[in-house]
Amino acid sequence: MLAVGVLWLGCLESARGVVLTSNRRMSRFTEYSVVGRTLPTEADPAPKLYRMRIFAPNEVVAKSRYWYYLRQLKKAKKANGEIVALNIIHEKKPLKVKNFAIWLRYDSRSGTHNMVKEFRALSRAEAVESMYQDMAARHRARFRNVQILRVAEIEKTEDIRRPYIKQLLTPGLKFPLPHRRTKSKAWYAANRPSTWA
Repeated sequence: MLAVGVLWLGCLESARGVVLTSNRRMSRFTEYSVVGRTLPTEADPAPKLYRMRIFAPNEVVAKSRYWYYLRQLKKAKKANGEIVALNIIHEKKPLKVKNFAIWLRYDSRSGTHNMVKEFRALSRAEAVESMYQDMAARHRARFRNVQILRVAEIEKTEDIRRPYIKQLLTPGLKFPLPHRRTKSKAWYAANRPSTWA
């Protein structure tokens, strides 16, 4: 049994709620489509619906982030509003590696900054997870301090600007295999096999 609580066969849920199967863990974030509105009143019996795409670990956080953004953008809050629909948005091609650009705004110790980052991932949710980890590592930005403005897939390779993504797009790219274990020829050998030749 592994340390995170995963058995060798099948899958099991770890302490954080991430399901691990076949040596590949699922993304910590899920993309939600949240639709909400203010409650109907006599002055406005049919209020406008507002839809947002929210990246969150679960539905509770997705609803919370929805009201956080709606409170800033429109005169609406949770106390006099309602969630009409909440749906998970699934990736159309989850096995194809794609390039994503993420526009974001984050609060640092000194001020608010706008930024565009590029990531290579299988889904939008995985790209967002990589972005949060990158922002935490490079800028010490917490989840609550980062606001995602837009996530878009980069279709053309010439539109990619970042060199750390460009280097992965060269045709015939090969990676070295540094530690190769040579199989011992004899069943019983007098010397212990050395794999660091």
